[in-house]
Amino acid sequence: HLAALNRHNDPQTIYDTNIQLVKKLLKALDSTGSRPHILFSSSTQEERDNMFGRSKREGRELLSGWSKDNNSSFTGLVIPNVFGPFGAPYYNSVIATFSHQLTHNEEPEIEIDAQLKLIYVGELVKIIYDLIKNKTASSEFRVPHTREIKVTEILELLKGFKSNYYEKGFLPDLDDPFVRNLFNTFLCYTNIESHFPVKLKQSSDERGSFVETMKLKSGGQVSFSTTRPGITRGNHFHTRKAERFAVIRGNALIQLRRIGTDKVLNFELDGSEPSYVDMPVWHTHNITNTGNEDLYTIFWINEFFDANDPDTFLESV
Repeated sequence: HLAALNRHNDPQTIYDTNIQLVKKLLKALDSTGSRPHILFSSSTQEERDNMFGRSKREGRELLSGWSKDNNSSFTGLVIPNVFGPFGAPYYNSVIATFSHQLTHNEEPEIEIDAQLKLIYVGELVKIIYDLIKNKTASSEFRVPHTREIKVTEILELLKGFKSNYYEKGFLPDLDDPFVRNLFNTFLCYTNIESHFPVKLKQSSDERGSFVETMKLKSGGQVSFSTTRPGITRGNHFHTRKAERFAVIRGNALIQLRRIGTDKVLNFELDGSEPSYVDMPVWHTHNITNTGNEDLYTIFWINEFFDANDPDTFLESV
C-alpha cells in the first residue's frame, strides 16, 4: 500500500484521506477473506507532530493490528526522504522542485537549510523487492537512508549540473552512485523536445573538420558504430545508465518515449552538422539510419557493460 496524500491546504484532509485509504483496504480484505502479506509505506515524518506523519503512523498501526488479529503477514516500512525521476515539483521532494526550477530558468530559494536523509527510488524498490522475496515481516521496518546531506549542498550539486552540463557541455563525474542518481533525476526535468539535438562545435579548414564530441568529468565507455541505410538500433531503456548518441556522419532519426506514456519524441540529426541527444533514464530509445549511406555514430555510456547486470530492458519505442 503505497498511496497517500502528501500535501493539502487543509491538514485535516491529509489525515482523513490517508486513514480512509487504510480502512478501505482493510474492508476489502475482510469482505474477500484475503490474508496477504501486506507492505505499507510509512514515513520518518511519523516522528513529527503533523497530520501527515500522524496519519502514516496510525495507518501503519491499524494494518499491523489487523494482521495480528487475522494471522496475516505485515511489513510496515518507515521510509526516509525519497527522490528520483518524475517526482512532482512542489510536492514530492525538494530535489524535484529544484531540478524543475533550474531546468526552466527559475531561481530556487531555500527556506530551511535542513539536513536530509535521502534514498533513491531505485534503491527503495530493491529493498521492497527483497522484503517481498524473503517474506520479511516487521511491524516497523526502518528503511536506511543512503545519503545524508544539507539542502544547500544539494542545490550546489544541481547548480553545478546546470552550469557544466547545460552551459559548458560537460558530462559530470558519475562514479558516486548518489551523484549519478541525482544527475539522472535532474536530466528528467529537461525540456527534451527543445533542448535536443545539441549541435557540436565544429572547426573546418582545408584539411577537413575537427569536432569535439564530448567533454567528460566522468569515466565510462565510448563506442563507435556504422549503421546501414534503413537499419534501426536500440529499442531499449535503462534505469540507471546515462547515455549519449552523437551523429558525426550520415542522417539519423533518434526516437525517445518515456516508459508508461505514448508520446514519441523525434529528433533528426545530420552528420554535416554533428550533434547529439542524451538518453534520460526510463526512456526507451532507438536510432535509425534515414540516409542513403552508412551512418556513423559515437556512443558514450557512464559505465562498462556487465553481462550479469546490463541495466538494459528491451521495449520498442
